[in-house]
Amino acid sequence: MKNKFFYLAILISILFVSPSFGQGETQPDTLKIYRKWSLFSEYHKNGDYETALPYGFEILEINPAKFKTIFLKLEDCLIFLHDSTSTNDEMKKMYADTLMYVYQLAIKTQPENAAYYYRKMGYYLETWYSGRELDAIKAYERAYEIDKELDFYYVDRLGLLYIKLATDENDYRLKAFELYQTASTKDPNNPIPLERMKSLAENIEQLIEITYNAWKLDKDNLQKAWQYASITYQTGEYEKAIEPLEFLVKKVNDSETYWSRLATCYQKTEKYQKAIEAYKKAFELNPKVREYPLNIGICYKELGQLPTARTFFYRASEVDKNWGLPYIYEATLYQSAVQRCGTFDFMDKVVLQLAMDTYKKAKSIDPSVASIADEAIKSLSSSVPTKEDYFFRKLKSGTVIKIEGPCYNWIGKSIVVP
Repeated sequence: MKNKFFYLAILISILFVSPSFGQGETQPDTLKIYRKWSLFSEYHKNGDYETALPYGFEILEINPAKFKTIFLKLEDCLIFLHDSTSTNDEMKKMYADTLMYVYQLAIKTQPENAAYYYRKMGYYLETWYSGRELDAIKAYERAYEIDKELDFYYVDRLGLLYIKLATDENDYRLKAFELYQTASTKDPNNPIPLERMKSLAENIEQLIEITYNAWKLDKDNLQKAWQYASITYQTGEYEKAIEPLEFLVKKVNDSETYWSRLATCYQKTEKYQKAIEAYKKAFELNPKVREYPLNIGICYKELGQLPTARTFFYRASEVDKNWGLPYIYEATLYQSAVQRCGTFDFMDKVVLQLAMDTYKKAKSIDPSVASIADEAIKSLSSSVPTKEDYFFRKLKSGTVIKIEGPCYNWIGKSIVVP
């Protein structure tokens, strides 16, 4: 065992001072490399990693680019031997250092797989070594830089390292927040990013202040403006988020993200006219987003402009013909009209019947809104015309009743007596 260990150390030193390191030059003795690969693969397959390892490194010495799986197999060997109960601390350190060298060579030889090797490098720098957290952070960051779809497990490990090492002298707390903010946006069903952000919440005011001061000192910096806007937006500080977002849309007028977030902030702070204009701009940039015209309609409703609100609800339904929510909101317009100037006479009841019919239409189009529609229908059931209302007015089944009157002429619809 000691002899093999010594041989391995010598071989590694040769590999990593060789001028041809990582260049993958083809050696003339092709039979030799195939013999080594055959022996290496056989020992690896049988789980005899200690015997396999020297053959693997001889292959790297000859031509590291010859076999695509060489690095993964060497990884198996080194991890197993490192974690073996028979391995002492000195050898564990040797196997750990060797694995780092293997990853470095793998990145040079197979750059297309660099994200994998960087994330594994980060993991073992973090878990096998003491005091190498900063190196682990760099490796994780490089993996994430290369692969924005990096598995959340490694993203989370990076975030936890940021939190662990955060001080007043670095920006790790902010980086952690941004990391989990992005992860939460990518996968809203994953509760962990939100939990991590909540763990930072006791310092959220400090984060907001830090990012604001950073932007204030460099007012033309788009990245710093976006950092401040992101944190304030994510934490519900919509009034504060307006300033950086207004700055951003002036600088980058064609950013749908900036316009949509600004629109949301205006809407949340009841600046409905401004919200309408911002949503219109976002919808102009991306007419496939059904929520934009819907929110425009909601803002017009809040302004009391019911006919215009309905126009935009219809536009939202045109973007997605299988979406029931625009019809839910249309029905609320008819209820609002009755609440605004109705006296609960027969025509008011007729308008509420139209609202009920619209709720029924919504759930027939989109089952996902059925619970909302059913609750609304139930609440309206005692407010719509009764059989007696129709009877006393000599309105028979199938009769069309046109909705009219000072408050309702804009509706332009009718109901049919059941």
